[in-house]
Amino acid sequence: MELIQNTPDLSAYLAADEVVDHHHPLVRETVARLARGADDSYAYARAAFDFVRDTIPHSQDSGDPRVTWRASDVLEQGTGICYAKAHALAALLRAEDIPTAFCYQSLLQDDGSGHVVHGLVAVRFNGAWHRQDPRGNKPGVNAQFSLDGEQLAFTPDPESNELDYPALYAEPHPAVLTALRAAPDRPHLWKTLPAAL
Repeated sequence: MELIQNTPDLSAYLAADEVVDHHHPLVRETVARLARGADDSYAYARAAFDFVRDTIPHSQDSGDPRVTWRASDVLEQGTGICYAKAHALAALLRAEDIPTAFCYQSLLQDDGSGHVVHGLVAVRFNGAWHRQDPRGNKPGVNAQFSLDGEQLAFTPDPESNELDYPALYAEPHPAVLTALRAAPDRPHLWKTLPAAL
């Protein structure tokens, strides 16, 4: 699948905003801590990915009812669903001048009752975009940072009408942000997640 930049200007994929608040002191502190052990930008990107994947539990897996959406809040509260974890990883990467995009998949819900949009990121290295999924591993999910072929949490099944959206967004999709901002808690959010973009 060819990934398509939604915005031609690459600098848009480095920008800070209300969601990807990489100017926030907590984000900067986390960046500094992760950068200390990294020899280059690739090693830093892998460390940031591992940090978000492994130390910030996916709130559905952990049973945490809190809803986070701003990168600094995800880091502070240590919880988030796929979208929020993607926002946190984007902030950590963009803070170190690594272009990072938001991308999405449409997947069947766990109970098979319909589709839901799943969020991940893409990083730009060596002139190409590479998708990464920091959602968090669990039995049946083994996402890894890779620039040599994708190792994502989920592979869409076309027979179930699942799909990868090819668009790379500089900002989180409005449908995602609307659902996150409106939800008082995760059980409510689960009923209002976007089914498509």
